[in-house]
Amino acid sequence: MEISVHLLDPSKRHKKPGDEKHLVFGRVFSDHMFMLDFKEEKGWQNARIVPYGPLALDPAAMVLHYGQGIFEGLKAYRWPNGEIWLFRPEQNCERLNRSARKLCMPEIDPAFQLRAIEKLLAVDKDWVPHSVGSSLYIRPTMIAVEPHLGVRPAGEYLYFIITGPVAAYYAEGFNPVKIYVSEEYVRTVRGGVGEAKTMANYASSLYAAELAKKKGYTQVLWLDGVERRYVDEVGTSNIFFRIGDELITPPLGGSILPGVTRDSVMQLAKHWGIQVTERQIAIEEVIETAKSGALKEIFASGTAAVISPVGEISYRERNYRISDGTVGEWALKLYDEIVGIQYGEREDIFGWMRRLSV
Repeated sequence: MEISVHLLDPSKRHKKPGDEKHLVFGRVFSDHMFMLDFKEEKGWQNARIVPYGPLALDPAAMVLHYGQGIFEGLKAYRWPNGEIWLFRPEQNCERLNRSARKLCMPEIDPAFQLRAIEKLLAVDKDWVPHSVGSSLYIRPTMIAVEPHLGVRPAGEYLYFIITGPVAAYYAEGFNPVKIYVSEEYVRTVRGGVGEAKTMANYASSLYAAELAKKKGYTQVLWLDGVERRYVDEVGTSNIFFRIGDELITPPLGGSILPGVTRDSVMQLAKHWGIQVTERQIAIEEVIETAKSGALKEIFASGTAAVISPVGEISYRERNYRISDGTVGEWALKLYDEIVGIQYGEREDIFGWMRRLSV
């Protein structure tokens, strides 16, 4: 499929941010976006790059009423030699299709997804920041646009990609955050859509997250939706615990998003000879090991923040410091290694990076 390009008039293009180190995540967007239409009888068609702007949706568009919407998140990194690279983008393309299947939406050939990203970045390559720690965030999204009221899968969809320069996701930067354990509210349950990257999962997290923020915490540590005992995720990220010399993370079982960074952390840790275990971990075990000192580190992983160390956890109105409350050894080593690979400063032994011809 050919991709047509319709460029924004140069006189109307936005001024790029000058201070790359202090970009606010998700506030600034590039000049162009990619769009692709789907109709049940014709399949995917009309691939195009157009100026960034509002979408025209019918008030009866099914995404507005029944929530058929999925998205992805990945980044483009500028290396010192000026080249632009992506980190494991094939994983994001495959995960988008897994999410699509879960929500009865049409899949898109992963090779075409990558070609669309590459074409869009060729147009907006000057938006990719030059500073280590800053990057161009890429947000592919698919929504149901058929105008129809009635609960069934839609027959028409819109796939689009927007991008924007970003710096650190958390205002704290790479400093330990405080997290709050929610027992009253849950994010998702096994058998639902927790393993899909769909808008509904994030909407269901907002109320508890706002309560946590009012109490002074950065994120919510979610427990399973049935027993409300076993750890699932933290905020919008996967979670890891270092107990002794073992790295533990909850298993993928239908309620946890299979994170690209999560998988990268596990591969690196195993390569370094660290014992990595995927198993259920009860919140009681987390608290007891925190009190005994056996819990050496907690950190989250995700595309936006890469690695986010946890310095304190609140459970049943009591606060527990993790080790000495500072950034843990493994969290720092993993962060430095992954970021080093992403920016071309360390050897990419796993072949994770993909150079764009832009």
